Order: sequence, then C-alpha cells, then structure tokens
Amino acid sequence: MPDFLQLSGKNILVFGVANRKSVAWHIAKTLEEQGARVIYSVRSEARKKTLETLLIGKPVFICDVEHEGAVEKLATEVAAAGFTPLHGIVHSIAFANYAEGFKPFQETKRADFLQATAISAFSLVEIARAYKPHLAKNASVVTIGISSLLVTPDNYGYMGPIKAALESASRFLAKSFGSSSEIRFNVVGAGPLKTSASAGIPGYLESYLYAEKLTFRKRNLSTQEVANTAVFLLSESSSGINGSTLTVDAGLGANYFDQEIIRLAMRPPAQP
Repeated sequence: MPDFLQLSGKNILVFGVANRKSVAWHIAKTLEEQGARVIYSVRSEARKKTLETLLIGKPVFICDVEHEGAVEKLATEVAAAGFTPLHGIVHSIAFANYAEGFKPFQETKRADFLQATAISAFSLVEIARAYKPHLAKNASVVTIGISSLLVTPDNYGYMGPIKAALESASRFLAKSFGSSSEIRFNVVGAGPLKTSASAGIPGYLESYLYAEKLTFRKRNLSTQEVANTAVFLLSESSSGINGSTLTVDAGLGANYFDQEIIRLAMRPPAQP
C-alpha cells in the first residue's frame, strides 16, 4: 500500500508536550506511529522530569520560549545533536495568566497581555527565524489556533486577540519564507478540547458542554482528531496548503441556529 503521508524517517520538532492530554503529545505519538523521528522541546527541567516515563528513550530538549535567546540556543543544540534537517515543526504553545480569575477584557493588565503574546504568538516568529537554516527546503510548520477568531467568549478574554495575532503571524511567515523556499506555515483551528490547559480557563467546562450541543454530531471534538489534521499538514500530501487555517470543530461554527439550542434559550425563566 502506498505511503500517503510519507513521514517515515522525517525529523519533526514538537513544542508543547505537557502530559498525555496535550495536543502536542497526540501529534507526536501519531507522527511516531507513521515512522517519523520526533524531537521534543519542553518548557523546563521540572516538566522534563514529570514526562520521564512518557518520553523515555526519546530526544528531549528544554526551551522556555518566554526567555529571549532560548529558541536560538535550542536550535544550536538540536543541530549539534544531529537532528537536522528538520522536515517539520509543531508549535503547540500557549499561556495566559488567569491566576486572578476572570476579569472584563478592558481590565487586562499590560504585563499579562505582553507575556501571553510573547509565549503564545511571537514565539512562532522566533522559532521560524532560528530554525530557518536547519529546515528542509519543503518543511512544514504547524501551529495550533482556535476554530473562530470572530467569537468573543467572556472566559477566554485576552487570549482571543493573541490567537488572532498567532494566525496572522503564520500567514506572514508563509509569505516571508515563500520568497526563497517551499517551507509552509499553517494553522489548525481547533474547537474546544478537553486538555489540562483548557481546564485552567474559568468556566471552561460549561463552555465545553455548550459547544458539544452545537456540533452537528452532538459529540465534541477529540484531541486525536485535531492531531490527525496537524499530522496531515506536516506531510508532503498537504504541499498545496500554505498560509491557511484548517478549522476542525465538528461543525460547531456553522450551527448557531440549532433547534435544540434555540428551544433551550427561549424557554421561559423558572418562576420564583
């Protein structure tokens, strides 16, 4: 049977594995099942320690993208270890400081916004720049975004604009790299997922259950479904896709006028 994805023997660097629920872990596991060699980058020595069992025998490097110069250092280390050229990079990194709970958007602190932007969006630009000399001529870079940049969920707050910046940065990188190579940049626009990161968003469970009612199939997205799309974008079979966002949301974004949701929304309020 022909190898549709042609990932066997390819070097793929994956940023963002935190645990077994991570989108990055599902992507990495699927890549390995397809014969790719996955190189892992984790945030800290402590995170590496917690992942010892999960990543035993696998190449693991440490890079905290919040620190200036960390990405360049990692690029040097990965190249020195013989893991180049890289045929793909997975950027599955996001952070927002919700330690003080939910606040109205206008009360977003400058420091929180800039920190989240540096980690969640600008890190893609830094990674692209640092790894340009180490990428195969037709490499693919995939980042994880959200399914819609037009919705304004209260409990997502300032991460909405930051995810918009991430998606825009991916398009601009696609154009910038396209002038001298066939390296591609794309976004997987994922609907709500059940991950450890999402669990830290105030009120996320209610949003997750609501989103499930809006999918065409009345069943929420699995993390593996998002991973499968990312793996496809990393493969040469997606060579015609560049500067794009592939939305993976099980129909959520096209089902606002679902009869069940309308019925529940228009139900008369309970009498006291």
